[in-house]
Amino acid sequence: MEDSPRVKRYHRLHRLLSVAELLLDLLVLLAFLFTGWAVTIRAWSLHISSRPAVALLVYLLAFGSAAWVIGLPLDLIKSFWLEHRFGLSTLSLTGWLKDQIKGLVLGGSLGALGFEFLYWTIRRWPETWWVISASAFVGFSILLANLAPILILPIFFKFKPLENASLAERLLALAHRAGTNVKGVYEWKLSEKSRKANAALIGLGNTRRIVISDTLLEQFQDDETEAVLAHEFGHHVHHHILQRILVQVAGTFLGFYLANVVLTRLDRFFGFDGLADFANLPLLILVATTLSLLLLPAVNAHSRAMERQADAYALRAIRSKAAFVSCMEKLAELNLAERRTHPWIEFIFHSHPSIEKRIDFAERFQA
Repeated sequence: MEDSPRVKRYHRLHRLLSVAELLLDLLVLLAFLFTGWAVTIRAWSLHISSRPAVALLVYLLAFGSAAWVIGLPLDLIKSFWLEHRFGLSTLSLTGWLKDQIKGLVLGGSLGALGFEFLYWTIRRWPETWWVISASAFVGFSILLANLAPILILPIFFKFKPLENASLAERLLALAHRAGTNVKGVYEWKLSEKSRKANAALIGLGNTRRIVISDTLLEQFQDDETEAVLAHEFGHHVHHHILQRILVQVAGTFLGFYLANVVLTRLDRFFGFDGLADFANLPLLILVATTLSLLLLPAVNAHSRAMERQADAYALRAIRSKAAFVSCMEKLAELNLAERRTHPWIEFIFHSHPSIEKRIDFAERFQA
């Protein structure tokens, strides 16, 4: 089925704005490096306090505030104007700004802790800092995945136990058949911010739970909701979470190793005073961004393969593949998803197969 002009226009604008955001971020980082602003702000920070940790915090506030203000107009266009323009957002401008401030405070606090630790390890262990920091960052990301359902997501969204007892029992039975233990089924008040529909299996260990958006519950039959969650349980059955963690570990260690090499070799070129000089922060972020872009097609190809495995599990686990096909159709309609994607766009940018491919796979599937 061909995508409507409205869907094509939405995704064309979304991709254009995403590329513009990326280019702006890169230009800001390059400007801080090649104009000497990074070194100037570092000198000013050390003038305020000679203590490295305090001076770094001042530097982070100055650098982070400048980058946030510069990027705010594009962010406003992409995540507020565009979503309202195509009828996907229910947030007021005030609500959007509140979420932006919450994200800035939360992300800034976690980022500050991370960078303080990173530069502390550089000062303490200049030869092996990248191994220690990479290990800590992997461990911390796993901890965040565990804490997100109870500490982070409730800052932005409301959750309550699912009132539909028969559906909750059905999904818990599905979880039991998949061999995973979940700590409940929750309704996710997504309609307060968006008209999109979603459902997920979130958390790790003792915080693992099923969350279903109220927008999905209003539009989907129980069979269709079960099909969506069966796909999520397919990720568990095929150990995709472990695979993603291993990919993250490999990418993190590679990133920190390359950062160590680049920071060492370009130290004098940009006027840095050794590895522990936090003026090199824009270069550190630039290395991480560049590596992420280079690895993106391979990471997405691996992700699409896992999504296909999860789809296959779902089609074996549910009563009828018609429910899977209809839930794909509804998700595409509610979320303005592309049913048919250009092969190169899918290869580079998409972590999931196109809706058309997923439906075609389901219709051809034989359990």
